[in-house]
Amino acid sequence: MRIGFAHLPAFALQAVLAAPAAAQAPQTEHEMHRLHGDPTAYVAALEDPARDAYQKPHEVIEALALRPGEHVADIGAGSGYFALRLAHHVGPQGHVYAVDISPDMVRHLNQRIAEAGLRNISTILASPNDPLLPRPVDRFFFANVWHHIEDQTGYLARMKKLLAPGGQIVMIDFHERDLPVGPPAAMKIAREDLVRQMEAHGFALAREHTFLPYQYFLVFSPK
Repeated sequence: MRIGFAHLPAFALQAVLAAPAAAQAPQTEHEMHRLHGDPTAYVAALEDPARDAYQKPHEVIEALALRPGEHVADIGAGSGYFALRLAHHVGPQGHVYAVDISPDMVRHLNQRIAEAGLRNISTILASPNDPLLPRPVDRFFFANVWHHIEDQTGYLARMKKLLAPGGQIVMIDFHERDLPVGPPAAMKIAREDLVRQMEAHGFALAREHTFLPYQYFLVFSPK
């Protein structure tokens, strides 16, 4: 049974669930709610150096082949694990919208942006089912977030309207099998199910990368 994103307090939950399961991931609803109120724990999980070993952020960014001047929406940006990297690659003429529904995560990321002196990234405190983007973007980027969104049909419709010509939707999420990291299997979306869902809503699988050990990495384009 999929847990609806609208009932979660933050996109940043993906960071906690993406940490090593035995040490980090809460396995009961009670444990999840206990951790929700601790933004420090979210940030620590997001920025844990051990995450890099399986998330491979450098390789992910390189595989995206970002072009200078692109506008990218990082949905569920959390503490900026990917958003800050994306900003460095789109250059001063590009822009990254770091979208999250948690005020704590947005405040934390605003501080990181100011400390880094970046002018090509801005945060958006969004609603659970609407990214509230101010303009179309070239790419939507989701890392361990899509399975939390409750109204996926509505979100896909909004993204289609906000995707610039030639734009893409990037989906990274955990395979639906027992893994040493990631959320419980009941919360996951199988790769095949995601491909069928995207195709049913007018998107085609344009590219797939297979170097991540626990996650699929899919790139979709409008048909």
